[in-house]
Amino acid sequence: MRLRIFLEPQQGATYEDQLAVARAAEDLGFDALFRSDHYLHMGDHPNGLPGPTDAWITLAGLARDTSRIRLGTLMTAATFRHPGPLAISVAQVDRMSGGRVEFGFGAGWFEQEHAAYGIPFPAAARERFDRYEEQLDIITGLWTTSVGETFRYEGRHYRLAEGPALPKPQQDPRPPVIIGGTGLKRTPRLAAKFADEYNVPFASLEETEAAFDRTTEAVRVSGRGTPMVYSAAQVLCVGRDDAEVAERAAAIGREPDELRRNGLAGSPEEVVDKIGRFGAVGSERIYLQVLDMTDLDHLELVASAVAPRLD
Repeated sequence: MRLRIFLEPQQGATYEDQLAVARAAEDLGFDALFRSDHYLHMGDHPNGLPGPTDAWITLAGLARDTSRIRLGTLMTAATFRHPGPLAISVAQVDRMSGGRVEFGFGAGWFEQEHAAYGIPFPAAARERFDRYEEQLDIITGLWTTSVGETFRYEGRHYRLAEGPALPKPQQDPRPPVIIGGTGLKRTPRLAAKFADEYNVPFASLEETEAAFDRTTEAVRVSGRGTPMVYSAAQVLCVGRDDAEVAERAAAIGREPDELRRNGLAGSPEEVVDKIGRFGAVGSERIYLQVLDMTDLDHLELVASAVAPRLD
């Protein structure tokens, strides 16, 4: 089981905050550092000061300021960027990192942040998914077109003239693509067609297993020859005792009992047990949602008391 750290910087974080977590995660042996791609705070946070940071600009900085840890998004929103420039940005960050980027990509869903920053947001989920599927075609097509050849695309929403399809990412043939969600039909089909990894975010064990099963079946029907990696994302709140768990829960505005039900919370023993249950239904990676970026001792506790006990 690989443990990956997952941040939500739109809730309030500077680049320096994110870099501190990335370097701590790297030093402590975590597999990867991922961040969300949002421009507006959520929940009870009053304003998300000092304001949002752009996901791919942040990852470009982390690419140069770290050396080993893998870097990525859960999930870059297809509504935020045109597919051609996005393919260029991700390829460049992959080269800047020495080939450490993973591309988590979703259709986009948070309408308020689009309104707040003037980003067009198709109201119909079907149109968003249609655009998303075309973007997946375009981005992966640009990356995998051989050097010296050109790429052309004629879709309903996007059209690309014959172009050089450059730059290429460092990873060959492309960075790993991650698709996530619990959609019943289209998400499993798109994952089977495009993704190297399928992620289920913030779902119960039973919901996660059902989503894995749907995607496994979609992979089988597709006839693809490469295996799928399965993963889950869960909020993290670990403590050496109940008092420490309660303190960490309070710091993120949650209750310990609720977090035990809906995340990875409690003692190291409790968290090891629950991660094991996710492993038993097929999860090979767990993304640990760390909501308090100032608490680097939280990462150290996981590295010393949880990670060594996982298979």
